[in-house]
Amino acid sequence: MRGSDSTSGTLFSYVDLESRVPAKHPLRVIKAIVDDVLGSLDGEFERLYEGTGRQSIAPERLLRASLLQAFYSVRSERQLMEQIDYNLLFRWFVGLGIDDPVWDHSTFSKNRDRLLEADVAAKFLEAVLRHAKVKRFLSDDHFSVDGTLIEAWASMKSVRAKDGSDEPPGPGRNAERNFHGQTRANDTHESTTDPDAKLYRKGNGQGAKLCFIGHALMENRSGLVVKAHLSQASGTAEREAAIHMIECHSPGSARRLTLAADKGYDAASFVSALRQMAVTPHIARNDAVTKTGKRRSTTIDARTTRHPGYTISQRARKRIEEAFGWAKTVAGLNKTKLRGTKRVAFKFIFTMAAYNLIRMPGLLAAA
Repeated sequence: MRGSDSTSGTLFSYVDLESRVPAKHPLRVIKAIVDDVLGSLDGEFERLYEGTGRQSIAPERLLRASLLQAFYSVRSERQLMEQIDYNLLFRWFVGLGIDDPVWDHSTFSKNRDRLLEADVAAKFLEAVLRHAKVKRFLSDDHFSVDGTLIEAWASMKSVRAKDGSDEPPGPGRNAERNFHGQTRANDTHESTTDPDAKLYRKGNGQGAKLCFIGHALMENRSGLVVKAHLSQASGTAEREAAIHMIECHSPGSARRLTLAADKGYDAASFVSALRQMAVTPHIARNDAVTKTGKRRSTTIDARTTRHPGYTISQRARKRIEEAFGWAKTVAGLNKTKLRGTKRVAFKFIFTMAAYNLIRMPGLLAAA
């Protein structure tokens, strides 16, 4: 018999969100880990808020919602609030009941800024790595490091001379500007939209962009990010960040570690600093022939390359590009929609934590 297409409203609803989510849904594994992690950060959250006044968005719900934004490629907070309003899976993950109202997108963004000063993103990443289900997959001895450009939320038209000597902008909100014959550098120019963003180009033949550099330290066993850092763009930022991250991850370690990296890290000062820290530099040799016909002088010789572990590290280090690729294509970090180093750093570090979490259902199933 043909079914009826008519609809009728109901006075009461007995929807149980828990029963609507499939038992084998991968978000169940992630939510169990996230709930434990947020519970361990309860003391940190308590210190952020006053004991009186109007209640704000619970930081636990705010962070769960931010994870969904990364997992499902939600472009903006406005769209995220819209999807939480009608998506039962999103409501279940965040912790909202079926009748609970959803927050305004501007309120959500303002409450998120409260977490910037407490460095919550870095603490969240560390807490994820301490979780028993995650810790079992980590290596304590072998790591890789790399950096990636994150384009700033600022137009090249906003780059102006610091002393005001260049031509004033034309009329209109998006007036044309002629840069022909002009030389712009970070020492003399800055963006009026985001002064923290710096002009930088990744290689020869590529145009300079206003950007930041995101840095990640990955352990080589499972390809999980153990440290993340964001800095202003410069030629030495990647090597400086690598030293900073390895020191923060294993301060004063007497155990011999290995650090794999691409040929951009093949610099004498960097390799020397690693050796003083008891870190073996498994760095790709930068001995290419220059335009003048001379071969570059590499600091990595046969003392390092003759060991099988060097080849293994060079093969494993390329997995760090998976984290950067996921962050840029899925989590929307190819061009940030935030301004200022603090906000972009929070987004980048939190996205690296989200990458670790999205990997866990697969890792646990294969274990």
